[in-house]
Amino acid sequence: MNIIIVGCGKVGVTLAEQLDQEGHNIIVVDNKSSAIDSVTNFMDVMGIVGSGASYHVLLEAGIENADLLIAVTGSDELNLLCCLIARKAGSCHTIARVRNPQYNDEIEFIKEEMGLSMTINPELETAVDMAALIKLPSAIDIDTFAKGKVELLKFQVPENSVLNNIKVMDLSSKLHSKVLVCIVEREDQIFIPSGSSLLYANDIISIVASHKNAIDFFQKVGILVNSIKNVMLIGGGTLTVYLAKILADSGIKVSIIEQNTERCEELSDLLPNAMIFNANATEKNVLQEEGVEDAEAFASLTNYDEENILLSLYAKKRSKAKVFTKITRMTYDDIVGELPLGIIINPKLVTADRILQHIRAMENSKGSNVETLYKLVDNKVEALEFYARSNAKLLGVPLEKLQIKPDILVSCINRKGRIIIPNGQDHIQVGDTVIIVTTIRGLNDLNDILQQ
Repeated sequence: MNIIIVGCGKVGVTLAEQLDQEGHNIIVVDNKSSAIDSVTNFMDVMGIVGSGASYHVLLEAGIENADLLIAVTGSDELNLLCCLIARKAGSCHTIARVRNPQYNDEIEFIKEEMGLSMTINPELETAVDMAALIKLPSAIDIDTFAKGKVELLKFQVPENSVLNNIKVMDLSSKLHSKVLVCIVEREDQIFIPSGSSLLYANDIISIVASHKNAIDFFQKVGILVNSIKNVMLIGGGTLTVYLAKILADSGIKVSIIEQNTERCEELSDLLPNAMIFNANATEKNVLQEEGVEDAEAFASLTNYDEENILLSLYAKKRSKAKVFTKITRMTYDDIVGELPLGIIINPKLVTADRILQHIRAMENSKGSNVETLYKLVDNKVEALEFYARSNAKLLGVPLEKLQIKPDILVSCINRKGRIIIPNGQDHIQVGDTVIIVTTIRGLNDLNDILQQ
């Protein structure tokens, strides 16, 4: 696909990098020549210095032959204008990042009237992700397939767990659970397990299951599944507002610490069911006085990474809460990854991920049969959802008789809404969607999983 990306911030650069790796023709547009240079010097993409809202700049970028324009500048209005001009100048699809909450209630109207293929609200998308993790306390990460019917959940095996020293193949017979272990992270090792692979305490494992079966599995292995009852949020920004509303609607008590007095008054109006505390969370004893030790979940969501890191480290030390830490600059991600900061939250990366998923769905409508793709464990593992077309060579053949490449796992089959966690006797039919988990890059078709 020919894709124009307007805006070379973190989201734009991440998109350019991923889409370039996937073989698309990328042109980036930004007002700053330094931003364009930083992208074009390290990637095989073209760059144009100028405004993405300029008709002549878009013509220079090839808008007449473009399949898609993505506007991810820091301005909602500029993003919408870029998309509007792109629709008039060419016949391409358009995606706009729109962050301002005041547009949220009108977003469907805006999308329809402007002919946008997609709008993305980073804070709202992040809040939805966080809420899902708060509602299932043991999960470190959750991704969904089959239009939400199947979940890919990551969690850490506790000490003294029944999962310690158990073979993957024995999970079904010993626990009677319809789940499939598809990824194991053990220290510096990441691998797709075979049936004979052993699980150990402190392994980080990912399972594929329906939501109901995942809950059943967690209960059987003695892992916490009861929803969190109270949450402490630090910082009163847009992300906090979205998250607090979702949690309050689920009956979860929310307390917010915000140091700006005027913002506290706004929060009181926006969130009548939340407890608002006007205080600086970094000052001595504030967190303790406001009940951090009793919090079941804690999220540090200020605009300052360093402050969020320090507050989360304190919460980890003083409480048993599930901790979330918002970090937007990933310059020191190697160091940050070694700190006990709980789940790292980055709205910019969430935005890039959602846009990439939408683009892959667009490709599917043009003939590719990848429905969904997630890049997991620092891009070392891919989880793909394929649509089984009539030309698939593996139709009707039991999985145990297929010559499947190493490091590929058929994790789930969705057959007209019926979720099948497959064993060797199961087979794939036309119309199924099939979830494949693999460490192999670049699978584009279901036939690619077979050895030549």
